Amino acid sequence: MKKVSWMKSSLLCLLLLQLFLLGDCSLKTEETRNNPRKINGHVPASSPQLQLRIQDKYVVMDNGLLQVTLSKPGGFMTNITYKGSANLLEHRNAEDSRAYWDIVWRTPTTGNGSGKGTFGKTRGQNFKVILQKPEQIEVSFTITWNSAIGNRAVPLNMDIRYVMLPGRSGFYSYAIYEHLQGWPGFTLEETRIAFKLSQDLFHYMAVSDQRQRIMPTLADRTNGQPLAYPEAVKLTNPSNPEFKGEVDDKYQYSCDSKDSKVHGWISSKPAIGFWVITPSGESGIAGPVKHDLTSHVGPISLAIFISDHYSGEDLRVKFSNGEPWKKVFGPVYMYLNSASDGQHATTQLWDDAKKQMATEVQNWPYSFPASADFLSLDKRGNVSGQLFIQDRFLPKQKIPAASAYLGLAAPGNAGSWQTENKGYQFWTKANPDGTFSINGVRPGNYNLYAWAPGFIGDYKSEANITITPGSKLNLGSLTYEPPRQGPTLWEIGVPDRTAAEFFVPGPDPNYINELYLTTPNNINKLSLTDANSNGKSSAPVDTFRQYGLWERYAELYPKDDLVYTIGTSDYKKNWFFAHVVRKINNNEYKPATWRIVFKLDNAASNSNGTYMLRIALASASNAELQVRFNNLNLARPHFTTGSVGKDNAIARHGIHGLYWLYNIQIRNEWLIRGQNTIYLTQSRHISPFQGIMYDYIRLEGPSTSS
Repeated sequence: MKKVSWMKSSLLCLLLLQLFLLGDCSLKTEETRNNPRKINGHVPASSPQLQLRIQDKYVVMDNGLLQVTLSKPGGFMTNITYKGSANLLEHRNAEDSRAYWDIVWRTPTTGNGSGKGTFGKTRGQNFKVILQKPEQIEVSFTITWNSAIGNRAVPLNMDIRYVMLPGRSGFYSYAIYEHLQGWPGFTLEETRIAFKLSQDLFHYMAVSDQRQRIMPTLADRTNGQPLAYPEAVKLTNPSNPEFKGEVDDKYQYSCDSKDSKVHGWISSKPAIGFWVITPSGESGIAGPVKHDLTSHVGPISLAIFISDHYSGEDLRVKFSNGEPWKKVFGPVYMYLNSASDGQHATTQLWDDAKKQMATEVQNWPYSFPASADFLSLDKRGNVSGQLFIQDRFLPKQKIPAASAYLGLAAPGNAGSWQTENKGYQFWTKANPDGTFSINGVRPGNYNLYAWAPGFIGDYKSEANITITPGSKLNLGSLTYEPPRQGPTLWEIGVPDRTAAEFFVPGPDPNYINELYLTTPNNINKLSLTDANSNGKSSAPVDTFRQYGLWERYAELYPKDDLVYTIGTSDYKKNWFFAHVVRKINNNEYKPATWRIVFKLDNAASNSNGTYMLRIALASASNAELQVRFNNLNLARPHFTTGSVGKDNAIARHGIHGLYWLYNIQIRNEWLIRGQNTIYLTQSRHISPFQGIMYDYIRLEGPSTSS
């Protein structure tokens, strides 16, 4: 009996031990389940649990570091606080005018020409909690179009999302726009997120390493002297006397999309940075060189997805009646950081913001957005290959397309990507050996496009490319043959799609922005030879962004227009960066005709082929370029572009807009043995802002293979 009892006791102990071990395993398993999962490759730092507080008129997202208050159901950002700060938004503004998504649109009946479209803030109609978990909060504010409203509202369904993650000193926002089949047509001109920050706190703005400074105030602008257009103001009585006499214009701080991944403002007391980070340009339009606004006086920061800035009507998104369309914009990341107050705080905050931007870029496409319309990496594809340049008139026949820009965009003609605006685009920059990899591509049909600095024209793949979830396409070796007929006889400029290499004059001393001065003492220099030292600008950055440079042309050439002599002139010193009209009276202008003088040893009529003049334009603003050979008095030019361009880059301190390439075959009788002259006339002259910027000009001789 004792033996049996002992056995029973042993069995009971073993059973209890097994249950204990199972229980311990169970506890460990449950503990593992409750551990924070990785978000975008990072385990969230220890922080209070995410909180979502839903009130009658507001929704508050809170992760212990950051609190974001949203109006309900409108979805406007009314209050942002960081580490116990005061409201970082401008609290004196109405609640719907502090931070918001907005849109500019017009119906077909309002026309596509002059006049402004209808501006509206995206005011939500319904609020919904999408996710409320320890690792993520996501909320939605939706707008549903009602046909009974008709033209009083933009015919779109809109879903505006906000996302907060634990341990992160920032929040995300993205949106889904949809135009359903059967709905009326309209034109979408602009959509963006706007942040109007506290005027009491934020005074230092940073757009890039070189383009950052303490800025004037909104009151300084309001009290200033309006200039040639509303955005440009001369500061006559600023609160900070150091700004007196300067010009402020929001377009002076524009950037290409490839260079505009982080920008924002810094408060000195407390030392807090507010940054808009755009990790991907896939939901934007017009590729990596679309120029647009960033941050500017207000203090204001923007995340722009669609606009016609620096491009004109070509970038307005036009929907026909019944055309179905859906697109996800963003997410973008609003990042906040802090530093100890001190003289190095601005540098520390800017450097940290750049590091955070790099992290966001590396983590794209994000894994966390809850909308099925935003696709995570496993639902996307990849395209790789190697691009070469082949030009039979260069010593090396096959050149790796180092630094070429390659992108996938909707099928179209070569170069059509720069005006494509309804789909998604995916771009990368080639390695020194021409290899490239385009990652995170949404499923769909695309063409591969490319252009390479140093070569004219656009490349387009012959075959359409179809991306499916998880696909990895290696296109192998690809070859781009730039336009070429014969050997280069002479060239002006560098084919890089900008006019940056040409002569930019010093600004009028009455209209300066100190940020873009070479030195404080050089503003009176107008000499064609003094402004550039050894052919290289000594300015820190972007001297072309000074106000009023279009008027400097007439001062440099008071009687006769520009003459450029091949073999003698230097385009860095002797080719004005913009071919503008000449001002003759207060409101009168006349065309400017530039001359290119060159010699031909042999008469063109003696050759077996024809000459070719290639003119690449970096910008055109309501212009017409007329080309004549050796006879300026011809009633009809040998070649004309016709009316071209509406990018307004001259007025908006840009160095490029859309790219245009013209290939002009020269008939033999147009040229002569000896000295020849090409006359370039920009014939339209109603406004001072009409004109063109050249990218590159090349004269080719007859083909040696003829």
